[in-house]
Amino acid sequence: MDEQKIDIAIIGECLIELSSNGSLAESSTLNKYFGGDTVTTAVAIARLGGKTAYVTKVGNDGFSEFILSSLQKEHIDTSLIKTNDEQNGMYILANTQTKKELLYYKRKTAATKLNIDDLPESKIKTLKLIYSTGIVQSLSASARELVRESFRIARENEVLTAYDPNYTSCFMNSEDTKELFDEIIDYTDIVFLSLKSDAVRLYDIDSVDKAMKYFWDKGAKIVVIKSHIDNGYYTGYKGNISFTEFYNTTKAVDVTASGDVFNGGFLYAVVNGYTPSDATKFAAVVSGLQTQNYGAIPSIPYLKNVMENFQI
Repeated sequence: MDEQKIDIAIIGECLIELSSNGSLAESSTLNKYFGGDTVTTAVAIARLGGKTAYVTKVGNDGFSEFILSSLQKEHIDTSLIKTNDEQNGMYILANTQTKKELLYYKRKTAATKLNIDDLPESKIKTLKLIYSTGIVQSLSASARELVRESFRIARENEVLTAYDPNYTSCFMNSEDTKELFDEIIDYTDIVFLSLKSDAVRLYDIDSVDKAMKYFWDKGAKIVVIKSHIDNGYYTGYKGNISFTEFYNTTKAVDVTASGDVFNGGFLYAVVNGYTPSDATKFAAVVSGLQTQNYGAIPSIPYLKNVMENFQI
């Protein structure tokens, strides 16, 4: 990738995806791809034209070249990615007409070795924004420290920070996830929440207004709450709350990772001067277009397609 100033650094783990369009019991072949919550966000930013770097560790298990080349093809800066002798994380996904099968293999993976040396303070000072999630913090004590210290240094140097607890009962419990969130909230500028999965399950808050006030009081500048009950997004900024409907849900065929894609669209928009309310409208289109095709990453739209469908 050509030398260029990076606006956004994303801390995370890139997983190998093996997928099938039939059940695992009946499928004889699996398609190889790559994925993960923060990787999906990074690809969304890059396809919109954002300048983003990915911070992770990749294992030398035969997939390392595939991971690195895949990210580079998406125009994601890989200069902060290091390799080690651990294995890469993996998930197996199967979609049928009646159900989705999802299996994760994430023990002792390369990314669990992430540590505070992987994102130097000198690099943080050159950025506009850092993003990570609760899933990344849960990888290991050293990965948790990396997220916390990176956010702290960013806040001290007026670099924006953004965070999504991304709570999932697949491999996280609510008490641990809340502890991870509480640990970095004092250093977080932009908070993404699912009303049902995050606000209710982690904090027992079932009201948008109460959730907004809670995180504003904690120091968050922008709070975006995704509500499937209300079919849209609430954006809170400087004491005001606006609402944006999900985009074109009647055409949705696959909502896998649509929240991660939304986050990428929002971060791209904010870094490029959109107001929080307009950034939500923009990101709603990015996410909505992604759901109209199958595959979390393959279906992420490019900027031209988004702008053809976006209106402030």
